[in-house]
Amino acid sequence: MVKFQPLSFPSSDGVHTVRGSLWLPEEDAPRGVVQLVHGISEHMGRYDLFARILAGRGFAVVGHDHLGHGQTAAGPEEYGFLGERDGWEHLVRDVKALRDQMGGQFPGLPYFLFGHSMGSFVARTYLIRFPGTVDGCLLSGTGQEGAPLIAFGRLAASLLCALRGSNTRSALITSLSLGAYNRQFRPNRTPNDWISRDERAVDAYCADPLCQFVPTVGMFRDMMEGLQFIGKAANCARMDPNTPVFLFSGDKDPVGGCGKGVRKVENLFRSAGVRDLTVKLYPEGRHEMLNELNRELVYDDVLAWLEGHLSQPEH
Repeated sequence: MVKFQPLSFPSSDGVHTVRGSLWLPEEDAPRGVVQLVHGISEHMGRYDLFARILAGRGFAVVGHDHLGHGQTAAGPEEYGFLGERDGWEHLVRDVKALRDQMGGQFPGLPYFLFGHSMGSFVARTYLIRFPGTVDGCLLSGTGQEGAPLIAFGRLAASLLCALRGSNTRSALITSLSLGAYNRQFRPNRTPNDWISRDERAVDAYCADPLCQFVPTVGMFRDMMEGLQFIGKAANCARMDPNTPVFLFSGDKDPVGGCGKGVRKVENLFRSAGVRDLTVKLYPEGRHEMLNELNRELVYDDVLAWLEGHLSQPEH
């Protein structure tokens, strides 16, 4: 059995209360901490099974709903909106606030960051902004588009923010970004076939009311700013090269360019001098490897990596 506790803390935006979750081994003291950072248009509740598996193997697992997501959003009108300004900064600082809170609760334990999709972009920003404050980082479903495309996306979203307001939504921007991911899987059964080959996982996502919102143009602008930041070699050079990193994705994941974007990230990390870097692309896997047909293999690989790095230096 696993113990579950809700948690909360003030967001760095000075307005919201961030809502989160903590999973603990029932009897023994945890031997490490894993902090989960979720992706766009989802929430921490989707990680319950994965978190319970990790907690069952002795890890304390913690995560929160981002601004504009899940239980942290004040209501549906806030879904997909990070704020009028500094949205990406607030996402990263909220991750750091939770890391600090858990560090106080579990002093001296090896501490790992796990980011999926947009959460992987947040985690990569964290590694640059707060180097040496975690003992390892796992990045699921990450990628890196070319600089010109990111710059165009940021410009288009910024123009729409100026013309219509940052909390508005654009069918065009959504179609050109998230909407494009499904096209390689035509004929499509659902709008979300790209996340997994497992139809039950896709149907659960489609039925989840906390996953059905369209992100605002302000959120797209903020995410493009984040992608620009983490795509620059000079920024990556600020990471602690001694922090181990595990990149894993499906080789049919459109977010990672079917592996090409993952290799770009690998090259950024290797150029930055990261000494312990593991990369795994799962054949035929799509975006959410934690919800894929071969998820049990992925869980085993994640656990093996975590257990292999439990002796990292304390922070």
